[in-house]
Amino acid sequence: MARTLRSFAHSVCSIHVHMVFITKYRHPVLTEHIESDIIQLCRSICQKNRCYLLEAKADLKLKDHIHLLIDMAPDVATSTLCNTMKTVTSREIRKRYAEELKPYYWKPVFWKRGYCAVSGGGASLDIIAAYIKSQGTDD
Repeated sequence: MARTLRSFAHSVCSIHVHMVFITKYRHPVLTEHIESDIIQLCRSICQKNRCYLLEAKADLKLKDHIHLLIDMAPDVATSTLCNTMKTVTSREIRKRYAEELKPYYWKPVFWKRGYCAVSGGGASLDIIAAYIKSQGTDD
């Protein structure tokens, strides 16, 4: 995947974050239909926040987590975007698939409390550190 720089009012950046959301109690409730709805909802939320959902896929073998790759806007906090996506998708999925989720959840929950967010980049941290250390030298 090629890295492209995005221009904003006072900055140019390329910020990619790999997020993982896990279902509450790791219940195996993610089906193809639910995955499709979650991806559609997340894509819409990203667009409203000037972000792009580049890739998204649920683990349909374990059926208990979904991976998202997001190109972030520089003024959007990762935690805010995660909380928004988890809140909206939880509410909508519980509403749309109430009967399917009934055996697993009796409280209004869908996602585990936390999330995983890992920055993605083209160069390893060692290469970036070496580049920073080399600033001001003739190499």
